[in-house]
Amino acid sequence: MTRDHLRHVAETSQSWPFEEAKKILEKLKGEVPSKGYILFETGYGPSGLPHIGTFGEVARTTMVRHAFSLLSDIPTRLYAVSDDMDGLRKVPDNIPNKDIIAPHLGKPLTQIPDPFGTHQSFGHHNNARLKAFLDSFGFDYEFISSSEQYKAGTFDVMLQKVLEHYEEIINIILPTLGPERRATYSPFLPVSPLSGRVLQVPILERHPERGTIVFEDEDGKKVESPVTGGHCKLQWKADWGMRWAAFDVNYEMSGKDLIDSVKLSSRICRVLGKEPPEGFNYELFLDQQGTKISKSKGNGLSIEDWLKYAPQESLAYYMYQSPRKAKRLYFDVIPRQVDDYVNFLNAYETQTPEQRLNNPVWHIHQGHPPQVELPLTFGILLNLASVCNTEDKAVLWGFISRYASEATPPKMPLLDRLVEYALIYYRDFVKPNKHYRAPTDIEKEALEDLHKSLKDVSPDAEALQALVFEVGKRHNYTNLREWFLCLYQILLGQDEGPRMGSFIALYGVEEMRRLIEEAILRK
Repeated sequence: MTRDHLRHVAETSQSWPFEEAKKILEKLKGEVPSKGYILFETGYGPSGLPHIGTFGEVARTTMVRHAFSLLSDIPTRLYAVSDDMDGLRKVPDNIPNKDIIAPHLGKPLTQIPDPFGTHQSFGHHNNARLKAFLDSFGFDYEFISSSEQYKAGTFDVMLQKVLEHYEEIINIILPTLGPERRATYSPFLPVSPLSGRVLQVPILERHPERGTIVFEDEDGKKVESPVTGGHCKLQWKADWGMRWAAFDVNYEMSGKDLIDSVKLSSRICRVLGKEPPEGFNYELFLDQQGTKISKSKGNGLSIEDWLKYAPQESLAYYMYQSPRKAKRLYFDVIPRQVDDYVNFLNAYETQTPEQRLNNPVWHIHQGHPPQVELPLTFGILLNLASVCNTEDKAVLWGFISRYASEATPPKMPLLDRLVEYALIYYRDFVKPNKHYRAPTDIEKEALEDLHKSLKDVSPDAEALQALVFEVGKRHNYTNLREWFLCLYQILLGQDEGPRMGSFIALYGVEEMRRLIEEAILRK
């Protein structure tokens, strides 16, 4: 298919990355920006380490960027901006050598010693972690240090404009503040020449003609300081709007909790003479109880947790689907995300161009999904590990090779990875919670019938599935879900399980009959 044809298909695609990319194009009204490219931006607070939300924001932005690149020939860039000039408010709990940090509280992160002893500052250390994190996922981005941009004068023109439009900007922010904060608020946070700390103090005088402000330093003396050259930084809402104006950002997304901040920063951006970027507000993650995930509470799932049990493509799929819908983020969601990702991957090769551009794997793999067709789901692999009660990879591959002779680890590396993940997930989550129950007398009769019926059946998955259904109907299971729940609880020791026909075909008919024999004798 030609690129022109693919672009035509993309223009009618309703997948959310294309919808977002179309918003950018509509705003351009057919004109190329004077800077010659479209700028996407993501922000990062480097007082902590990158986390699953960091991945989600960059992954989603990358999907929109790639969708835009199909709709338009205008070049694109992605800035990953670190707010490393922010003053550190408290000593983090998860660092060594906390005693060397405490005396430097209030200073920009790039002016605080590195407690890990590996970089010139704490900010540089965390920036390096961010870059390594993004690099590990293969993201295409340009790293931007806010501290370096302030000091290099990149923001000087806009900082001067903030000073000139001081009252206008103040009047945007003040109605959102409480009485006490309103009395001392200023968009400028001067850096103390005495201590190097970022000060949150009233501005006593403003001199736009000189580009300076006057404030009281920590020793009580008045200081006149330029607002440019890194001598001041802005409060974050003003900083956000100023940065959009200075860089001429075209697109930035943010969490639903920042909707009001986006509105304020957009107004400030307009005061500075630029249009704010397009973007959308994604929903926040919830824990298993439906409560908002909080880093301080530790009630969430870390990216390390996810990648221990599933491939990163499944995490990208989780981020792709329904970004405006609040989703629960806990361990039990992982198997379903893996299987959904694999199902979309399996379907891709036979889809029409229209279907492909609406397939999540097109966005996850930047338009080039790998050509794979897996004979088994992650859920079935989990149940196979459960029934075999094994953590040995070779045991699972023994069953897989018998079920699908063409499947080998070298030929199907993704399946091999899923086998490894399934064993780890089984060890940590399934095995500790397995509980087999004995069958009732009525259930024994149904199991004996299934045991007998399996003796002469074809090992085909569809035939086996039909047989299981028929046995359930013969024993008056009007709701066949109850029959399958019975099989899961008695045979697998859990409340959920696989499609039984596929599982029996994989596990083996005779092995299944022996499993039923053991269950019937259970007391």
